[in-house]
Order: sequence, then C-alpha cells, then structure tokens
Amino acid sequence: MTATRPNTTPPNLGPRWRGRITALLGILLYAFSLRSAVASFSPLVEHVRADFPISTLVVGLIGAAPLACYAIFGLLTPIIERFVGLDRLAWMAMAAGTLGLVGRSLANDELTILGSTLGLFAALGVANILLPALVKKYFPDRIGLLTAAFTVAMALSTMLPAALAVPVADAANWRFSMGMWAIFAAAAVIPWIILIVRSRRAAHPSPAEGSPTPIDTRAFGRLWRLPLAWALTLVFATAGGIAYSTFAWIPAILGDTVGFSPAAGGVMLALFALVAVVTSVLAPIIMTRSNRVLPLFLVSLACGFIGVAGLIWVPAWNTWLWIVLLNLATTTFPMTMMLLGMRVRSAETAVALSGFVQSIGYLIAALFPIGFGILHDLTGSWTPALALWMLLLAAALPAGFVVARPITIEAQWERHTGRQW
Repeated sequence: MTATRPNTTPPNLGPRWRGRITALLGILLYAFSLRSAVASFSPLVEHVRADFPISTLVVGLIGAAPLACYAIFGLLTPIIERFVGLDRLAWMAMAAGTLGLVGRSLANDELTILGSTLGLFAALGVANILLPALVKKYFPDRIGLLTAAFTVAMALSTMLPAALAVPVADAANWRFSMGMWAIFAAAAVIPWIILIVRSRRAAHPSPAEGSPTPIDTRAFGRLWRLPLAWALTLVFATAGGIAYSTFAWIPAILGDTVGFSPAAGGVMLALFALVAVVTSVLAPIIMTRSNRVLPLFLVSLACGFIGVAGLIWVPAWNTWLWIVLLNLATTTFPMTMMLLGMRVRSAETAVALSGFVQSIGYLIAALFPIGFGILHDLTGSWTPALALWMLLLAAALPAGFVVARPITIEAQWERHTGRQW
C-alpha cells in the first residue's frame, strides 16, 4: 500500500469523530469490498462448471488476477490520482468494481468470466492503493485505530463470502451468490459522493490532503541494488503466494485429497480468513511492543512448514489444524506493511519502497495460483503443487534475517555506495 505524506487534521471535520462518520462508513465499506470479490469465486467453480465449461488454466488466471492488478496499479494509481483527485477516484474505482462484480455474475462462458474478473480487479487494484490515503486524509489523528479497523473489515470480507458462497448458491444459484457482494461495493460509492458534494458546497473546500506522494523514480531505481528491498519483497510475496493460491485452489485440493464437499471447502477457506483477522491485529502489536521481528518471522514460517507438511502427508487428520497453521505463514503480510514504514527515514522513500515491494511481490505471488493449476494438470496430483509452498517458505527464510536488522533503506544505500541517499 502506498505511503503518504503526514498532514494535519482536515478543516471542517472537527475533533475526534464529529463530521467524520460518513468518511468512517466509506472507509469500512471500501475495505470490505476489496476482498469479497476474491473469496467469493473459488468455492463456486464447480457450480459454474455445471452451466458452462471453465478450464483449470482459466481458474488459475482468475486466482492470479488480483495479484497482477495490484502489482500494475500499485504504480499507476498515484499518477492517476494526481489528475482525478482522491475522493473522486475513490468513488470511480468502487463504481467500476460494482460493475465488474455484476458482470462476472452474468457471464455465460469462460472468456466472459475471465474478462469481467480482470476488469473487476483492475478497479479494485486502484482502490487497494487509495485506502491508506483516505485514512490519512480523514483520520490523521486516528491512523492506528482506522488501520486496525479496515484490516479487520478486509479479513471479514474474505471469511464471509468463503463461508456463504456455496450455501447461498445451493439455495438460489451461483450467479446470485457471486453477484450479491456488489451491494456492498455499490454502498461504498455513496459516502464518497456525499463527501464530494459536501466539499463543493463548503465556502473553502479543502484540497485532497493525504493524496499519494508521487513515486521518486531515482529512489525507485536505487532499490534494485539493495538487499533489504529484495528481502522485503520476498517476505511480502510469501504471504501473497500462499494466500491467493489458497483462495483459488484449497476447496479443490481438499475435495480431491480428503473428499470434502464444496461447502466444506468453503468453510475451510472461511477458517483461513478468520485466523487472518486475529493475526492482522496481533502481529503489529507484537512488533510494536517487543520490536522482535525475527522471532515472529521464524514462528510464522515454522507454522507454515508444518501446515503444508500436514496437507501433503496426512490431509484428513485434523484438516482444520493444517489450515490454521498454513495461515500463520501469511503473518508476513502485516509484518511487511509495518516494516515498509520502519525501514525508511522519509515518506518519499516509503512511497518508492512500497511501490517496489508490492509491485514485484504481487507479480511473484501471481505465479503460484497459475503454477498450482499447471502442476496438477501435468502430474494429476496436488503434492507437487503443495511442494511449491515449501520452496517459497524455504526461500523466504534468509530474507527474514535481512529484514529483521534495524537498518533503513537509506543507510544501506550509503553503506554500500559511500554516497548520500
């Protein structure tokens, strides 16, 4: 997520919550809509296939779509926002996301469902970058509280669609089950339109404070030479690679290896998301109070190894335990979000580092949903695909030691080159 410049409380909003309830509602609905589109698809793949054929490759591409879009629009959004404005782009992105959700639910072939999904996640890729800027603009004095709140909203929007997708599809149909989340995306548009109208009516409307700081291209170029930037990228990619391939494939994996029904697979996805709610809150607290990055990192990786091993060798034994342990490996996501601010001296460097880490990290993570599908088709087994997680966790291990060192990007550049940042 793109870093922003610090600023003061916007005028006309008043102390604490007065005048900011609309913005609070908008932020929470915004956050909720960012993940529901991801988690509502994979449990319904078999329901969709009952209507029309959809290949394993297309399922993998749909699983990779959010990652690829987040990577691309992590760089493009700050540029677009400079011309459009923060609040205006916020409602436009979510309105486009609403249309994408509706379009996907009306698809009649695999190309249509793939195309609508790509459009959907292009819109949500923009929204993903805007969220911290909206918090910065309207709640500069409550950033910690609002960040925790929208993180929980995002986790809930992963859990609920996964749990409800199949029951709703069985009771109605898959189109209604997949499209009903457009209601929340449409609702998320309304607060930002209200705020725009309110701003225009004001005698002295405030500028779009909290807008993303344009990426410093010189700083971005320097990051390619720094081990810390690459280590943060790999740690970030570890969480994304595991999470998004889980969203795409875990119902199918458990169906083939354990005999789970689609509904039971959806419940396991919901459990995966529920654990994320807890870790998203606890990991930043642990890091803030103890400043012990390496122990937390090693514990999360160890849990991931055990979870993957369980899914490979004894998947039917306490399957829920393997899912919980697997999710603990994705604790590297909130860890990375904090380290993007802790390992820089300035907001300008934070923007460049965030763009570098998220863009490349999401591109790496996007390979895993696709790789899972290809390996399964080639081998007829899920074991080689699950082994990809083992390789990813092993590759991330040395990166954890690098990111745990209390050194900034600027200091590492100066140490390596002998020149000022």
